[in-house]
Amino acid sequence: MSTLPLTVRRAIELMGLYFLGMIIIVGKDVITPLVMAFFLSIMLLPLHRFFLRRKFPETLSIFISLLFLVTVMGLLIWFFSSQISNLVSDFPAIKRNVQAHISSIGRWIDTKTGFSTAQQTKLINDQNEKVLNYAGNMLGGAASSVSGILVFIGLLPIYIFLLLFYKNLLLRFIFLWFPKDTHTNLEDVMKETEVIIKSYLVGLLIQITYITILLGGILFLFGIKHAILIGAIFAVLNLIPYVGALVGNLIGVVLTISSTQEILPIFIVLGTIAFVQFLDNNILMPKIVGSKVKINALATIVGVIIAGALAGVSGMFLSLPMIAVLKVVFDRTTNLKQWGVLLGDERPARSPMQWPVLRSGNRKVREKLEVENNVQPTKKGDEKDI
Repeated sequence: MSTLPLTVRRAIELMGLYFLGMIIIVGKDVITPLVMAFFLSIMLLPLHRFFLRRKFPETLSIFISLLFLVTVMGLLIWFFSSQISNLVSDFPAIKRNVQAHISSIGRWIDTKTGFSTAQQTKLINDQNEKVLNYAGNMLGGAASSVSGILVFIGLLPIYIFLLLFYKNLLLRFIFLWFPKDTHTNLEDVMKETEVIIKSYLVGLLIQITYITILLGGILFLFGIKHAILIGAIFAVLNLIPYVGALVGNLIGVVLTISSTQEILPIFIVLGTIAFVQFLDNNILMPKIVGSKVKINALATIVGVIIAGALAGVSGMFLSLPMIAVLKVVFDRTTNLKQWGVLLGDERPARSPMQWPVLRSGNRKVREKLEVENNVQPTKKGDEKDI
């Protein structure tokens, strides 16, 4: 690869990206649960190794680790189902509140535009048939989505069990792909990837917990109905960078509007979410996850959008850990190092147009940029090709 002309190498890289995208689109129903199972199996590795050190049989150790995961997931499902059941039980009050808000909006429109409430009602009734047809199509799509989710959930434990059981075989398969003189560097890359995935996923679990408690608790103290549900929904959606926070805000406003006829609670919800998000982004999350890998905001947003287009909502959730893993690999691969620069947050303070030294990819320049941007430096020798 290194003997090929530069233009040929770049063309091969772009073709590889194209074919990789096509493979993901065609095989996303198989690839997405497999990637999710890979991340979860990495997170279960410490528990699995703990039981192996206690002389548990390997199969039993994997089974106990899976049982722990299933128990946690079951508790989460129970929590959300109980909160949603409370929301459903308030449906009569929700209906009255929504009608009151619609009436207020109708009167405001009548005052500002002269479009009377009777005309508004007639327009709404004329659109009822279209709305019902659209709702029917949505329900049909939701039914297929539910079946897809059930298949996804059913495959996850099987994939996790097999990945843990055959982990040594898979590691041997990876090492056989590379020359022997690169195995030390390859081992470092795999160890760092494991650390990053574990710290990221454990950090996300902690993040979901404290955002749910903090946001839900503050809203509860303000007397907001369904405060814990709003906190939990926002905490889960916040896992999708940028986009999830926006959707979480909208859902919080909708739940608040449906629970009261007043306007003040809406501003309380928005203000509390903004406060909690500020604490999360600037104080809590950086201390929990640390600075192992920093991804710039542009790469994050584009990655989320591309992952959503390729693999749907599950792809959006998986986008950030996948980008982090790719950056670790790119930074330690000579032929792909420029892609690691594109994904990273090691932003030069000066322009490479005026400072030619910033155009080079040597180790000293990279280490200086990492220090300037508070990024954990890579180890010496990591620039070797793998």
